[in-house]
Amino acid sequence: MKAVGRAWRFGDNIDTDAIIPARYLNTSDPQELAAHCMEDADPDFVKKVSKGDIIVAGANFGCGSSREHAPICIKAAGISCVIARSFARIFFRNSINIGLPIFECPEAVDDVEDGDKLEVHMGEGRIVNLTKGREYSAQPLSEEIQQIIADGGLVGHIRKRVQAGA
Repeated sequence: MKAVGRAWRFGDNIDTDAIIPARYLNTSDPQELAAHCMEDADPDFVKKVSKGDIIVAGANFGCGSSREHAPICIKAAGISCVIARSFARIFFRNSINIGLPIFECPEAVDDVEDGDKLEVHMGEGRIVNLTKGREYSAQPLSEEIQQIIADGGLVGHIRKRVQAGA
């Protein structure tokens, strides 16, 4: 699996309220949530982002509450993956559960600038900054996690396995 898109930079400690403000949690509709993705961190984010773009953030991305709404709204907004210095553990797990690829790569976070074009090779953990001609290494996604993501998340993955009789 490969993702190619523009980098959108955010700082440290971007919590789930910055990703999807609590005032919008009265819905679980992914498209409605996507309309407010990152609204408190960048009010114009959803107007500027394109399908396939990539969020690059500092440390502790997704801290705060354990709500699944945060990775759901990021994925529904068209973001192909998130690269950060580190993730809050519950956000990490929720992201995999809903099929949003995430990578910890401090080297990329230190070098990538807002607007750089990135190419992420998920199975290899290789991140290529096409704008600067540089490469960074992250922990590759395991085959199992790649399959969960390809199946649209954990529910889709389990459904597929049950239907296959596994």
